[in-house]
Amino acid sequence: MNAVEPSAAAIAEDPITPAASAAPYPGRLREALTALSEACESGNFNASETASFTISDILDTAAGVSGELDDGSDDSQDASRSGASEVLLREVLEFLSRPSSISNQMALDALSLVLPKPVAKLGARMGRCRDVAAAILKFFVTNCNPRDMLSILCEALDAPMELPNGLSSFVLLLDALAKVFTLIQRRHIEQVKVALPVVLKVMHATVSECVEEHGSAAVDLFNAAHGVGKAIQEMCISMFNKNKDLCAILGLYSLQNIALVSRSRQQDILSACGSVVFQSFRFLKTSGFTYRGLLTGSDVTAATVELSKEEDADFMEHFSFAMDGAALSVVWTLMHDDKDMSKYAGEELELAVKEVQGNHMEKWEAINMLKYVLSSIHYPWIIKSHSLNLMLILSGEDHVEEINNHVDFTCFAHRIFETLKAIESVMIAAPMALVRKKAFAALKKASTLNSFFLCVISMVPSSQRFDILHGLVNNSTSPALTAILLDLVRQEVSRESRQADNDCIEDEGFRGNGLPRWASHALELVELILRPPEGGPPCLPDHSEQVISALNLLRFILIIDSRGQRSAKLFRKETLHKVHSEWLTPLRPIAEQIQLENEKDADEITKQIVCMLNLVQLVLYRCIELVEEKMKGC
Repeated sequence: MNAVEPSAAAIAEDPITPAASAAPYPGRLREALTALSEACESGNFNASETASFTISDILDTAAGVSGELDDGSDDSQDASRSGASEVLLREVLEFLSRPSSISNQMALDALSLVLPKPVAKLGARMGRCRDVAAAILKFFVTNCNPRDMLSILCEALDAPMELPNGLSSFVLLLDALAKVFTLIQRRHIEQVKVALPVVLKVMHATVSECVEEHGSAAVDLFNAAHGVGKAIQEMCISMFNKNKDLCAILGLYSLQNIALVSRSRQQDILSACGSVVFQSFRFLKTSGFTYRGLLTGSDVTAATVELSKEEDADFMEHFSFAMDGAALSVVWTLMHDDKDMSKYAGEELELAVKEVQGNHMEKWEAINMLKYVLSSIHYPWIIKSHSLNLMLILSGEDHVEEINNHVDFTCFAHRIFETLKAIESVMIAAPMALVRKKAFAALKKASTLNSFFLCVISMVPSSQRFDILHGLVNNSTSPALTAILLDLVRQEVSRESRQADNDCIEDEGFRGNGLPRWASHALELVELILRPPEGGPPCLPDHSEQVISALNLLRFILIIDSRGQRSAKLFRKETLHKVHSEWLTPLRPIAEQIQLENEKDADEITKQIVCMLNLVQLVLYRCIELVEEKMKGC
């Protein structure tokens, strides 16, 4: 009596060895392939459809069983499962390669409809499985209708697959899709618009789930996505006069992928992904994108306008990171040391940077572009660090105030505020390990960030600079950063005061009873810190840093009021009384009480608190003295 082969479900549930679990599949697969051949020869469509689904189920179940046994297995078991998977794939390839099968289009169409996904899943195994699976998919692509294969492959890509094997499966399907693109003869844009959303969805989902352990497999996926781009590039080149829409799509696709690659969690993203990004630059050139257009975002805007027709609204949503990619393409060029990269970029990038630096409006556009990278939590710190370097290059050191004040800054105010907030987020959240490799490196890092912040703010016309700083202080959630911002305000007060002295004339604000523009605005910020809008005195010791900066700013303004021609002209009597009674006096008992409470403890944190409170009281008492002296003279 012949033994009855167990069902697929029974095999999946039976906890036997991997080699034994795969044993029944080759026999069942051969039977199903024979049934398919016979059904197609007799023209029985229903039977051929049933047989093709049986073949698909066998392969899919085998792939599932093999995947479930992956966890906790050793290398010998992995090799055994890989060998069993290869046997199944070779059975399919051998069947397809027979002359009778090649001439039987019904069988080919039936299998091409259901096999790409399970074949790709089995192809994710070790050994030669991938090569055999790739050969099967290539056979379908070559011998079946390209438009049909495009839909079939997109459906397979859209199906959920678990990592890490899912990465290799997606690579196989993307490679096949790229081959399909090269075979399409008409309606290129229509077919590309069908496929790219699926490709980008896969890229986005897998990049989000990948961890460092998936490093090489993730890079393979990026290379496969590049293969799809290369196929589209060939379409662009082969079409007469290059189709503008298709070139725009290629450009946005490349930028989206550059952004996604930059988000990947690689142990060394520069060495792992640099070549992938570099290859994407060639697509940008084919699309007519330039470094100047990437720096300012104008090329992205132009491509978006080209494609933003009403019926393309859903399609355009898949390029949501294109602006990120535009900025990142320049950042990657600057931070990558590859000789080919330098040769490719060469003088083009240098010239573009100089042109942007020489145009005040374009300079702000370029600086604002980098906020997408700096404000995102998805890009690694190494890329954010190089983004700040690019900002420093763009901002330069030559800022002529007379020219700046004639620039209409209104259209940039909101975006510059967002950019500065993005820089704030880097200053607050950057890991200390990044800046503490050496003590000197830590100091240099802090100095660079603060100097950069001042450098960018100094580019804002002075007449509108306070609005930016006021907004930043008002929205800051970090006492340390608020302290830095208040110090920038103090520097501006000092600059305007020196300018008035050098000109030997009085500013309009010094006439009558008013304050100079910056001194008046600065006092508003001092009040914001020393007398918070929510009521009560500032929170000590938590906000000690910003309180010290606010008191130092007040002390500086009081000292300015004590010198030269403007002596005792900056403050009215009512203002002095308000400063003394509402800002300063309530702080004194609070600071003293907290200091007394903390002096009883001897731990390191308490010592730091006491030191900060000592500084608060030192500056506080000096401010009280200056105010009381002025009140006596009123």
